[in-house]
Amino acid sequence: MKIRIVTLGCKLNFAESSALMNELVQRGYERAKQGEEADLVIVNTCTVTDTADQKGRQAIHRVRRENPGAKIIVTGCYARLHPKEIADMAEVDRVVPKREDVFLSACSKDDRTRCFLKVQDGCNYFCTYCAIPYARGRSRNPSIAAVCAQAVTALSEGAKEIVLTGVNIGDFGRTTGETFLDLLRALDALPFDKPYRVRIGSVEPNLLSTEIIDFVAQSAHIAPHFHIPLQSGSDEVLRIMNRHYDTALFRERVSYIRQALPHAFIGVDCMVGVRGETDERWETYKAFVESLPVSQLHVFTYSEREGTRMLAMDLPVVPMKERHRRSQVLHEVSDNKLKAFYASCEGMPQTVLWEGKNDHGVMYGFSENYIRHSRPYDRLRVNTFECL
Repeated sequence: MKIRIVTLGCKLNFAESSALMNELVQRGYERAKQGEEADLVIVNTCTVTDTADQKGRQAIHRVRRENPGAKIIVTGCYARLHPKEIADMAEVDRVVPKREDVFLSACSKDDRTRCFLKVQDGCNYFCTYCAIPYARGRSRNPSIAAVCAQAVTALSEGAKEIVLTGVNIGDFGRTTGETFLDLLRALDALPFDKPYRVRIGSVEPNLLSTEIIDFVAQSAHIAPHFHIPLQSGSDEVLRIMNRHYDTALFRERVSYIRQALPHAFIGVDCMVGVRGETDERWETYKAFVESLPVSQLHVFTYSEREGTRMLAMDLPVVPMKERHRRSQVLHEVSDNKLKAFYASCEGMPQTVLWEGKNDHGVMYGFSENYIRHSRPYDRLRVNTFECL
């Protein structure tokens, strides 16, 4: 039986889909080739926003058009939160909500050089705007030994960079008594004698300790790259969101990184337009973000999610048009910060991991601090490190 898995959403979903495909192949299924009609298609969905739900439905429609004779199974976060909504679609044969006890340690290699290694799942924070804890359950993690075994396998199979992924990876160790810093130390000392790099995924600011930052500053393999969710630059809005920090702590963490690693890449998640984000609070938010010495913003527009606590709060609602305007403002701030960061790194030595080529015969790659480089395509350089 020929199978295909269609994956939507985050890198965590991609890691889980890869683990699922590997298990099915071991059981005798055959991967459908590109352009070949499959007998079975599994759609692994996301539900982080209304747009994600819509993309899930569109993917299901497309899968049916391209595979008219296939059985279609839908799984993932959207399937877990809204199984009846999906089951009512004429194209769907079966809905299988994701189980919490499978693929706790999973790894997916993309089509270039890196793998996405799942080190944690679930979340205990229950931010008022977020549905993910309801879709993925409580925070849990595999052992450090299991994660390291996955990492060594990925490196042995040709990957040169490992990206740590999860829902709240800074909470690693909640179910095993270990810590995220313990995990980083183990990954920095893998029994692998060829060059490799480990890149940290998103870590909550209250879980990004100074000890972690100090370790990254002196490690051999952990990239100087931090991705930190801010979500709002207004303390009042952070309280409404039930975030676990304030702007003072966030600024302190960013300042500490800049002191320990002056050229580290610092990406920041920003959400705009949540309930309670009044004009005054928005101006405070924007000014705070503009003042931060970060490298780039990842901007998200707030989307109401059924079942979240924010919908029950008596708060002013930001009109959708204004949400989009605020998003555009922060995108412009982000563009300026990225240009300034690139300029600050000009002339410094960098180690680039070269990837594939684009449509114009140009290959590209990223430095340890996530600066994108390009050069004419050279097949022999693909998946190799080069010091520039």
